[in-house]
Amino acid sequence: MIRRRTAAALLASPLLLTGCGGGAGAAERRTAARRPAPAPTPATSAPRAPRGIPGLGPERSAAIPARCEQAVVVTGRGKDSPLCTVVLHQRTDTGWRAGPAWPAHNALRGWSAHHLIGDLRSPLGVYTLSDAGGLLPDPGSRLPYHRSGGFHSPGTGFEGEPLEGSFDYVIAIDYNREPGTSPLDWTRPLGPGRGGGVWLHVDHGGPTHGCVSVAKAHMKDLLRTLDPGRHPVVVMGYADWLAH
Repeated sequence: MIRRRTAAALLASPLLLTGCGGGAGAAERRTAARRPAPAPTPATSAPRAPRGIPGLGPERSAAIPARCEQAVVVTGRGKDSPLCTVVLHQRTDTGWRAGPAWPAHNALRGWSAHHLIGDLRSPLGVYTLSDAGGLLPDPGSRLPYHRSGGFHSPGTGFEGEPLEGSFDYVIAIDYNREPGTSPLDWTRPLGPGRGGGVWLHVDHGGPTHGCVSVAKAHMKDLLRTLDPGRHPVVVMGYADWLAH
């Protein structure tokens, strides 16, 4: 009777049936059942650059040469405003990438589709950037750099601000000029009445006669970044015009 009760107890006890090895396996299975499944790895992808340049409509975008890989976009606040913003865009394999936005000035009376000498308006359009220069030594320009004392800028601006230092660094905008020459060259293919000497230059804190001006540090950035091999251009005008 004792042997039958023992055998029955052995059959009835699951702990005794599993034994040490069996009990350990069951514990592992229970632990595995409680262990949370690993979290799925989130899918990541590099942000894509926009295919086109933001703010430019189809007409302005089409005016940018196909080989151009650097575009300085000057966006004016309005047709008659001397305030604008400058952004350097660079073409990548996935589209255009924008640099930081820099506050800037354009001409006192804003913009003109038919710039004339003395109208105090900046010319609308897309223009190549071929040459640079300045009163100060070359800061590392990739564009041909023409240093000259002729870049001296005395006097005061429209708001009484001193103009000294405005031409420490300049980049010639190829409006009514001969590319491949110093920004100081006075050749005017459209004739002298259509103005000229339109540059990117150091900001003096007020409106210009026709140029676009940014801070000296930003001029250095442009000089060191704009590469003739990437065929840089400037796209300049007020926002509504650029959007066409």
